[in-house]
Amino acid sequence: MLTVHADQVVPMASLFEELWGEDIPRSANTTVQTYILHLRNLIGAALDQSSTDGPVDAKRVLVTYPGGYLLDTMGGRVDVREFDRLAALGHRAREMGDYDAASRHFNDALAVWRGRALVDVQTGPLLEVESHRLEEARLNVLDRRIDADLRLGRHHELLGELAGLVGRYRTHEGLHAHLMLALYRSGRRGEAIDVYRRMRTGLVNELGLEPSPGLRRLQHAILMSDRRLAEVGTEAAALDRAG
Repeated sequence: MLTVHADQVVPMASLFEELWGEDIPRSANTTVQTYILHLRNLIGAALDQSSTDGPVDAKRVLVTYPGGYLLDTMGGRVDVREFDRLAALGHRAREMGDYDAASRHFNDALAVWRGRALVDVQTGPLLEVESHRLEEARLNVLDRRIDADLRLGRHHELLGELAGLVGRYRTHEGLHAHLMLALYRSGRRGEAIDVYRRMRTGLVNELGLEPSPGLRRLQHAILMSDRRLAEVGTEAAALDRAG
């Protein structure tokens, strides 16, 4: 909780809710204070090992405030903030039509990740929401990076990655649209249509839904061999409608 909200005061009430949900024990305040003491001991030991200027007070890092605590990064790097910064650079480059820069920034943002967010943490109700938010942000950046790469004509390079992604995200229409386009541009129109059919079957069977109008339009364009789909950098309309 403290690292996810680094450099912000985390109220005691939020810590209580994360640790115990609605079943908060009478000893909650004392227990949290004990946890904070243990954390400060760990932080202090780490600071002593890394500091060349003598010991640093852990209370300057994990700071007590009225009603809560703050983890002061002292200007240090936090993965979440670095991801957000790089993703923002990618989105700005994409808006300006610089897809090469967008792809680079999105790739750098994704490189910050090492598996799923908070994968080694037993999450409570608040961190569960945060974990889901971070996963959605990562998936959005991944989708936009693939979009940029397709605009740059890198469809052959994307086929393997996209095949794995659609297997993992079976109802994500944007990723399926990307794979359909990459296959079509690689001269594999029949396989592109097969991707659509499998996607439709999954949507109908799992969610009782038909594919979106955008994905259906993309399927129709592939069936008709719409020449616009083969033009690098001009697929945005079809893909945006699809996902």
